[in-house]
Amino acid sequence: MPKLDILIVDGHGFNRQRLCELRKQQLDAWRESQARQLALFELKKDCRPAAERSASARYETPTMLDLMRGAE
Repeated sequence: MPKLDILIVDGHGFNRQRLCELRKQQLDAWRESQARQLALFELKKDCRPAAERSASARYETPTMLDLMRGAE
């Protein structure tokens, strides 16, 4: 079966390749029009141990109490 190059929409014939090119141009223009939000502050690397990086992990393995016990 030959590859169809013409799409019929509402009784009008359109070149499939040309429609794909127009759609790509449309998407590129839309992406360019979208606002880009700048960062409010510089992102820094999280240097904490893996067990202290999330709230659930900090809850499961509290280190503050260990530090308080060592101060006695």
